[in-house]
Amino acid sequence: MSEEGKPVRRPRTPRETQELVERSLRRRYGAERRFRAYGLCAVILGIAFVAFLFATILAQGVSVFRQAYVQLDVFYDPEVIDPSGTRREDDLRLADYEALVRTALRAEFPGIEGRRDVRQLTRLVSSGAAHELQRRVLANPGLVGQRERVWLLASADVDLLLKGEIARDEIGEEGRLSEEQLAWIDTLRERGRLELRFNRTFFVNGDSREPEQAGVRGAVMGSFFTLLLTLILSFPIGVAAAVYLEEFAPRNRWTDLIEVNINNLAAVPSIVFGLLGLAVFIGFFGLPRSAPLVGALVLTLLTLPTIIIAARAALKAVPPSIRDAALAMGASPIQTVVHHVLPLAMPGILTGTIIGMARALGETAPLLMIGMVAFIVDVPSGFTDPATALPVQIFLWSDSPERGFVERTSGAIIVLLAFLIVMNTAAVLLRRRFERRW
Repeated sequence: MSEEGKPVRRPRTPRETQELVERSLRRRYGAERRFRAYGLCAVILGIAFVAFLFATILAQGVSVFRQAYVQLDVFYDPEVIDPSGTRREDDLRLADYEALVRTALRAEFPGIEGRRDVRQLTRLVSSGAAHELQRRVLANPGLVGQRERVWLLASADVDLLLKGEIARDEIGEEGRLSEEQLAWIDTLRERGRLELRFNRTFFVNGDSREPEQAGVRGAVMGSFFTLLLTLILSFPIGVAAAVYLEEFAPRNRWTDLIEVNINNLAAVPSIVFGLLGLAVFIGFFGLPRSAPLVGALVLTLLTLPTIIIAARAALKAVPPSIRDAALAMGASPIQTVVHHVLPLAMPGILTGTIIGMARALGETAPLLMIGMVAFIVDVPSGFTDPATALPVQIFLWSDSPERGFVERTSGAIIVLLAFLIVMNTAAVLLRRRFERRW
C-alpha cells in the first residue's frame, strides 16, 4: 500500500510482459485472418452469384441457337406463282406461296383430305415459310416450274417439343399440339424431314409476333447506330470539358458550381434524362421518335458526367513535372496539354469512356421514354430510321406471354453481353496502344 492508501501495482516480470505481447499479437493476427476470410468469402459469394446468373442465362438461352426446320419437296407451280408467264416481279411477289407449302405437306401425307386436318398439318410449319419461298423465287425466277428440296421453319410449338420445352402430356391443351399433329411430327422425324438446325433466323431477322421468326438483327443495328453516335458526341465533348476544367478554367465560385453540378448529374436517375429528351429533342425540336438519333442525344447527356469525371481524374494523375518540362522547353499551354498531357492521360480517359458506354449500352428507361419501345420489324439502315435497342428488345420479349420468347430473351441477353465484351476488348486494345506509345 502507498502512503495515500492506494494499492501499488507490482511491476510485470519480463515473462509476463512477453506473454501479454504474445496475446496481443495473437488477437491482432486473428483479427487480420478473420478480415481476410471475410473478404475471401465476399469475393467467392460474389463470383458464385455471377456464375449462377450466367449459368441460368446460358441454360435458358443456348437453345435459341438451334431451331426446328422441316424439309419439304416444294414444286414451284407456274399456275400458282406466275399464271400469266410474264415473270414480272409484282406477280411473283403477290403469288400465293402458302398454297405451295400446303401442297408440299399434303404430298408427305397423301391420306389427309379434310379441311380441319389440312389446317392442323399446315400449322406444323411457320407462317414465315411462305416468305422464305417468296424470297427464293424473287432471287431466282428460274425456279418457277422446278421442284426443290427446301428446309423451312417449323412452328414454335414444334420447336419447343423437339427441345423438350413442351412435354408430351401437354399435348391437346389449348394452344398446344394435338394428337394428330404429334403423330405427323413423329413421322417426319422418322423420315429425317424434321430436325434441329443452326438458327440463322435469330441473327438475320428483326422482331416478329411469331417466336420462331423473331430475331435480334434490328435491335443490334439500333444499338450499334445509337452507341456509335453517342460515342461520336460524348467523347470529344467530355474530353474537351475535362481539359478546360482541369487545365485552363480559373478557380472561382462558378467553376466550383459547375463541378458540383457535374458530380450531381452523374447520380441522376436515367429516366430523368429520358424525360428531358422527350421534352426537348422530341417536343421542342421535333426530332423523330424511336430513332437512334434521339436515343444517342439522350445517352450522350447520360454519359457525359461519367466521362468528364474520369477524364479529369486521368488528367490530374499526370505528374506536374511533365507540364513544367514542356513549358520550360518553350511549348505553349495548349501544346503542353495536346502533345504531352493528353497522350499520357488517354488510357484513363478511355477507361472512363468504357464505363460510360457500358452504362449507355444497358440503359432501357430513357429509351422507353423517347418511344424506342415501339414494335419495329424492319432493320434500321441509318440514324433517323425507326429502331429499337437490345435492352428494350429484351424488355419486350420478357413481357410476352408466348413460351417461345423465353429462350429468345436469354439469347438476346447473351448477344448483349457479347456486344459489351467486344466493345471492352476494342477499348482495351486502344488503351494498350497508347500505353506502348508513351
